[in-house]
Amino acid sequence: MILVPEAYKNHPTLTIKYPEALDFYDYYKGQMEAWDGPALLLFSDGNTVGACLDRNGLRPARYWKTVDNFVYVASEVGVVPMDESKVIMKGRLGPGMMIAVDLLGGQVYENTEVKKKVALSNPYGKWVSENLRSLKPVKFLSSTVMENEAILKKQQAFGYSSEDVQMVIESMASQGKEPTFCMGDDIPLAVLSQRAHLLYDYFKQRFAQVTNPAIDPLREGLVMSLEVNIGKRRNILEVGPENASQIILSSPVLNEGELESLLADPQLKTQVLPTFFDIRKGVEGSLEKTLIRLCDAADEAVRNGSQLLVLSDRSDEPEATRPAIPILLAVGAVHQHLIQNGLRMSTSIIADTAQCFSTHHFACLIGYGASAICPYLALETCRQWRLSTKTVNLMRNGKMPTVTIEQAQKNFNKAVTSGLLKILSKMGISLLSSYCGAQIFEVYGLSKEIVDLAFRGSVSSIGGLTFDELARESLSFWVKAFSEDTAKRLENFGFIQFRPGGEYHGNNPEMSKLLHKAVRQKSESAYSIYQQHLANRPVNVLRDLFEFKSDRAPIPVGKVEPASSIVKRFCTGGMSLGAISRETHEAIAIAMNRIGGKSNSGEGGEDPIRWNPLTDVVDGYSSTLPHLKGLQNGDTATSAIKQVASGRFGVTPTFLVNADQLEIKIAQGAKPGEGGQLPGQKVSAYIARLRNSKPGVPLISPPPHHDIYSIEDLAQLIFDLHQVNPRAKVSVKLVAEAGIGTVASGVAKANADIIQISGHDGGTGASPISSIKHAGGPWELGLTETHQTLINNGLRERVILRVDGGFKSGFDVMMAAAMGADEYGFGSVAMIATGCVMARICHTNNCPVGVASQREELRARFPGVPADLVNYFLYVAEEVRGVLAELGYQKLDDIIGKTDILKPRDISLVKTQHLDLSYVLSKLSSTEIRNQDVHTNGLVLDDKILADPEVRIFILDIVYH
Repeated sequence: MILVPEAYKNHPTLTIKYPEALDFYDYYKGQMEAWDGPALLLFSDGNTVGACLDRNGLRPARYWKTVDNFVYVASEVGVVPMDESKVIMKGRLGPGMMIAVDLLGGQVYENTEVKKKVALSNPYGKWVSENLRSLKPVKFLSSTVMENEAILKKQQAFGYSSEDVQMVIESMASQGKEPTFCMGDDIPLAVLSQRAHLLYDYFKQRFAQVTNPAIDPLREGLVMSLEVNIGKRRNILEVGPENASQIILSSPVLNEGELESLLADPQLKTQVLPTFFDIRKGVEGSLEKTLIRLCDAADEAVRNGSQLLVLSDRSDEPEATRPAIPILLAVGAVHQHLIQNGLRMSTSIIADTAQCFSTHHFACLIGYGASAICPYLALETCRQWRLSTKTVNLMRNGKMPTVTIEQAQKNFNKAVTSGLLKILSKMGISLLSSYCGAQIFEVYGLSKEIVDLAFRGSVSSIGGLTFDELARESLSFWVKAFSEDTAKRLENFGFIQFRPGGEYHGNNPEMSKLLHKAVRQKSESAYSIYQQHLANRPVNVLRDLFEFKSDRAPIPVGKVEPASSIVKRFCTGGMSLGAISRETHEAIAIAMNRIGGKSNSGEGGEDPIRWNPLTDVVDGYSSTLPHLKGLQNGDTATSAIKQVASGRFGVTPTFLVNADQLEIKIAQGAKPGEGGQLPGQKVSAYIARLRNSKPGVPLISPPPHHDIYSIEDLAQLIFDLHQVNPRAKVSVKLVAEAGIGTVASGVAKANADIIQISGHDGGTGASPISSIKHAGGPWELGLTETHQTLINNGLRERVILRVDGGFKSGFDVMMAAAMGADEYGFGSVAMIATGCVMARICHTNNCPVGVASQREELRARFPGVPADLVNYFLYVAEEVRGVLAELGYQKLDDIIGKTDILKPRDISLVKTQHLDLSYVLSKLSSTEIRNQDVHTNGLVLDDKILADPEVRIFILDIVYH
């Protein structure tokens, strides 16, 4: 009951049957963070044996008692042969329920009896009522506390950009929800960027896939909570009233007044610790030395009885020679120091910071030890926005919803808390107290010395910035506020939207124009210019840090396998009909069918009219598909890969049997841990019919498949899909993260034919900005781990490995092949080749060329023909052939998994001096041919029944009569 408490809030049955347990749970909530499942736990102390199900009830558990006094607990009743007449009691454990057997007394106690007995063992209600307090809400400030010039100066010093203010903070203040964006993250990883980044950008959120499910924060919100307790946590084995002496926060997001209330609480003995480092004697060593002093100060404060440490970068007037420590670094360092010295349970940590304005920032701070955050500059920015002349005029003219200054701040808090629930749910975590200090992130681009000091235990595969390099990066923001020619407005870094002079974007206007020219003119020379453009781009992804080498002599291109063979390995991404227009979806499918590749339906179903070859084409037009041009008789618009996603929109037996492959989408690169999202304005009558919905209704798929809570459940779905369509291979789509190799091994054992690894830079039609920018990992690392783990477990020959995420050229294909991939997915670039101009407004339904719009007047502008995409993939295949010939290999199969043809490039970037790429260059190799037949389920009962002549006659009689 302490370790795995049930979801006791909003639980009417509990209140009626055993209300005493409420006090028990409240008492221990501040002492022990709850464990989430899915899990069926069995326990015993020698005198009592029992079973308990997790709070969400995501494991099967049944029990029964017989007349001879045996009690059984199993996943299913039929596990043990049993004479039903001997059963005198039976039941099923529900979410958070338990059963216990007293071995000495011979008694069986069901859930209510167990909970009552334990809850009444001590006067928990009295202790809680006398000692546990809730922080009283304090109203938000009704005016700004700084002049506009001072706000701007602090925003510049703490790394804000105009995009952060306008697209994130102001959007949340106006709408009360996280801003939505599209197209994915096509800028360099923070460690590869030539621009300074906030420390948060070096962290990627982890997420659940297959082995445990994500939680659905919309439909399962009753089991989730953002409450957090502040104060000392005492020994849970020494029960007493003082253990309940804590303060409950309903949310980890504090306003200035609430922070003041905590500072004034005499019981907490709060100590405020400034987080600035002094550079008057130089940058070298200054940050690390200051962190050590900060940790020592925290240590002393806790030993002197402080139950709350407030790490603060607040100051009346910032000093040029005292820049702020990245608050995440400060929180992590103090958290780790107190753990190492056995003091962490004696205090709570709160961050009072200007360096926090997005949900990812809050999640990082909480994940690395902060119990709560007061984002004072973000709140001041909300107030400034609401009081600005521009906002006042927009509201007065009815062009923006009217909100008060207090409501703007409430909206910001609401957006943050909703976003936090979504981030928790990605990992399958129900309570914020379970997430606090859990460090569920991967680090990309920080050195071992930083990770060991502040983020110990986090996965960091490639090394990166040292303390001094991080200090200089932080200083590069700080000095902007003190420069003589300080800008009068915030700089636009271009991290979200492309802008000239801003951060490099892989999908940029020049790239799009060069590709359009190459495919529309069918010009090899134009494609060569496109190739050269990509070759000369700034380092954008991890594979850009490698180049090819070979100990073989080059061979003539004529000896290399033909392009017609290579293109059969190409697939397009799972872009749903709805996210993109009918014209785009069908043109892509036709193009892929022409070359023998595979298009993917996405999760929106498919019109049956597309499943038969065209026979009525005249001058490139067909009455069957009158909205398309450039058609040929024999073209087929069916998607070879039919996707089965969590929402199951449009998934029917007929849909499934008309597929060459069936893809189970567990996660998506641009938003792992979340379901698909189709805005209501894109749900036209046609889209609604295919998805069995109603026009204008937003369609959001749940984060988990509600029939996949374990690897065994996945195996069952794979079995079912093989039964429905025995000729179709079944693929499982995962997203790169640490540990994906173990997951992939389970997927291979579950009888999947194909495993797809998606990178964080994959595209999307609509997703929260924080998910696009801060979840998922590079496919280079995910593919490497998957390939190597499958080899180590003797499973590599059982599956085809497919990879996608940011593919643009033959160079990407060759890199992926060397790292272990058999097939290659192209998403955004396939849309670009078909006409996309990267307007990055897919989520608005206003795509100017009709590629990602359902508005008929915009769809009429669609410029693409299937031949454009055919040309593109043939050029990519010829590029692959050229590289193979140069390296001395005849077939792509010959280099799959051969990392010895890769070597680090001789390049020097500011942030890459300490990167360690050895993980990618592992020598494990496996070049067995993996084009095996579809995995089968073997002979099953269905086959025996259907083979019976009488059954066959009966079925034929039904079919024909």
